[in-house]
Amino acid sequence: MLLVTLFMSTDAVARSSCDDWVCIESEVRDEVVYQYARNLKPWPLTLSVRNRTENLRQQSSHSITRSLGPNESVLLTRMPIKRADRPHRLRYWYDWSIGLQDVDHDDQYLYRLPYAEGKQFRILQGFGSSFSHKGMEYYAIDFDMPIGTPIHAARDGIVVNTESRHSKGCWEKGCGRYANYIVVLHNDGSTGEYYHLDQDGVDVVIGERVRRGQRIGRSGNTGHTTMPHLHFAVYRAASWGQTKSIPFRLSTDQGIIDRPRRGMRLKVKQQNG
Repeated sequence: MLLVTLFMSTDAVARSSCDDWVCIESEVRDEVVYQYARNLKPWPLTLSVRNRTENLRQQSSHSITRSLGPNESVLLTRMPIKRADRPHRLRYWYDWSIGLQDVDHDDQYLYRLPYAEGKQFRILQGFGSSFSHKGMEYYAIDFDMPIGTPIHAARDGIVVNTESRHSKGCWEKGCGRYANYIVVLHNDGSTGEYYHLDQDGVDVVIGERVRRGQRIGRSGNTGHTTMPHLHFAVYRAASWGQTKSIPFRLSTDQGIIDRPRRGMRLKVKQQNG
């Protein structure tokens, strides 16, 4: 999502541009334009803003990326007006992603497999698989899973975003917008993300706290996909609305797996008692 706003002013009236998640606000005081960002949600997000100006002197880089805490407001930049007798123009683009850019992830934490006890599924793609797990998606896993399979939380957290209305799966450019998903924010600012869910296959609501092992949805074949499967990964926020997968370890019935590979068949570790 890339949004563009055009703002022109010769007075001191504050102006703002908002979506459901963030507001970018600009105001003039003492011949200086102050640009602020306000997080509208009770969980962190990472915001990127790029400014283009006329008759303004930029004090920082044209592109700014900042992580904002829950409901936090921050000053992004201040831009003195070069000539007060002329109008100034501020044009900006912004985008955001959920979570923190600088995640203090516990690399020793053992994630649960994202399905029910007693079940076992084959890995279609593991870390670094050449088909599509490259770059930002390097540390992701695709599980070969029939449509309608119950999905369970791999770690405690709070549900911060969901989509469940889509029914289409395809491989052409732009098919990603048809994906159904659940995003769970962990307490370290990382997110666990579950993709390609079935239509109406989300069993939790935004703001709900979920426990490790809790059923949260059903698998499907929506979005950018060639066959039914579950895509799961742990992410940190990156610039311009992107997320970057980070390595994680799995607790399984076969032991600890820190390098999941194609062809592995992994079973949920049984809980004592």
